[in-house]
Amino acid sequence: MTQKNNLITWPVSTPALAKRMLIGAAIALLLIVIFLAGAGEPNPAWPRFWMLQPLLVVPFAGAMGGAFYYFMDHQRSRGGGRKILANVLSFLVYIFGLWMGTVLGLNGTMWN
Repeated sequence: MTQKNNLITWPVSTPALAKRMLIGAAIALLLIVIFLAGAGEPNPAWPRFWMLQPLLVVPFAGAMGGAFYYFMDHQRSRGGGRKILANVLSFLVYIFGLWMGTVLGLNGTMWN
């Protein structure tokens, strides 16, 4: 009896993946910088470099959202309803990841 391999592997284009991750991280960084710019005076009880945590965590979450967008390309290429579903799902995952990254990044300071 011969074994049959039903798994299909898709090649990963590293430059395209990196581009989507950088775009996702840049959008997230812009949003958190705008949010932190309007924060006003920090609480003296917060650590000295309290802004460092959200400036690292939120862009990382945005980069993961960009990676998810890249990995949905296969569904997007099928066209029709799958393209719409892939775009909507990618947007929702990005927003959810950005929200979670913001909560984790601001934990212990502004999000107490």
